[in-house]
Amino acid sequence: MPPTPTRRSMLLGSLGALAALPMVSACGVTRGDQSGNTRLRMMIPNSPGGGYDLTGRAAVRVMEDEEITGRFEVFNVIGASGTVAMARLMNERGNEDLMMSMGLGVVGATYTNKSDARVTGATPLARLIEESEGVIVPRSSPFRTIDDLLAAWKRDPRGLTVGGGSAPGGPDHLFPMELARTTGISPRNVNFVSYDGGGDLLAALLGSKVGFGTSGLGEYKSQIASGSLRVLAVSGEKRTSGVNAPTLKEAGTDLTFINWRGVLAPPGISSARRTELIGLLQQMHASQAWKDVLTENDWTDAWMTGDAFTSFLRSQDQRVARTLKELGLI
Repeated sequence: MPPTPTRRSMLLGSLGALAALPMVSACGVTRGDQSGNTRLRMMIPNSPGGGYDLTGRAAVRVMEDEEITGRFEVFNVIGASGTVAMARLMNERGNEDLMMSMGLGVVGATYTNKSDARVTGATPLARLIEESEGVIVPRSSPFRTIDDLLAAWKRDPRGLTVGGGSAPGGPDHLFPMELARTTGISPRNVNFVSYDGGGDLLAALLGSKVGFGTSGLGEYKSQIASGSLRVLAVSGEKRTSGVNAPTLKEAGTDLTFINWRGVLAPPGISSARRTELIGLLQQMHASQAWKDVLTENDWTDAWMTGDAFTSFLRSQDQRVARTLKELGLI
């Protein structure tokens, strides 16, 4: 009897087929709205409510509200932690009306899912924001401080399950691996469970299915405010506004880890069109409305374009590949 295909193998086998699907606007057109402006599309490489979704839709909303552009079509392409969307972006070579929100997680996912659709092969437009990761426990957790948790983790690394809302190679995975290494725990002994986005991780935390979670905090603002989730520490250089938790460095752990998000275009677009698209994002970035978005979401402005962003993407790609090789994941 032939072996039964695993869920992972079926998912990986579907990447090429999904990438080849034609891009269809909800309105049946992709160029030209009623005002005569070019209709643009923003592809989101994860489910609604996730970090890429929040960032991409916020950018689109500001560009529309500030009349920087005409109306956008925003759509989600879900699968393999952003790898399906990345493959689809690469398949849109030369399409000058498409952007895709992305970030560190997509960089890692292309490696762990063994995809050739690398972010370095697309057209870099802009890095938009940075965000700290948080070490999160439910209200019922016995861990009251980050020191309590790290002491228990050192005693039994495999016995304390870590949950993250991204696949191996994503920020929610890379952060606890670096935290373990800094704490003196072998990353190979970390019992990491990957959840498909922040919503699934939230359910696991509230159901006490994991010992602690690592994630960006923007998706859990209401649960943190209500006290159903408790943040023990944040990974950035500074504390996160509205969150009563120290940085890791303040708590005595010498580690800073930052997640980031930005925007790509397909490969093969003209340099003139790339400049135009960057210009649209630059107008958005300069607006008061975008500054308000940063404040509302506790995001750190991380604006970067041009050759600097291109070099940054290459360095991130190399860093992630190196870390995943050390962990034996690629």
